[in-house]
Amino acid sequence: MSTITVTDREGVTQEIEASEGMSLMEIVRDAGFPIEAICGGQCACATCHCLIDETWTDKLPAADSDEIELAETSDYFEPGRSRLTCQINFEASMDGLKLTIAPEE
Repeated sequence: MSTITVTDREGVTQEIEASEGMSLMEIVRDAGFPIEAICGGQCACATCHCLIDETWTDKLPAADSDEIELAETSDYFEPGRSRLTCQINFEASMDGLKLTIAPEE
């Protein structure tokens, strides 16, 4: 089984199982992390904002303009690192991915 490492808003890090084909939002939410995802993964709200570990930013599929535009609305936007977890579908090549849930707005 593949895994990802998630750091929550309090700085607690946990390794969780990740299934291919699921979005990172679904994986993180199903593991019990407080990720709102109000729009249900439709790239409409940015409440699933995360910060990708710098060692992984170039290894993920590029964000499209809608995702970037929404992520930029966050006070915690970091160019290159800010992503919406609903827009990244987990693949086996992402085994070991590290991300941090962005602070609440």
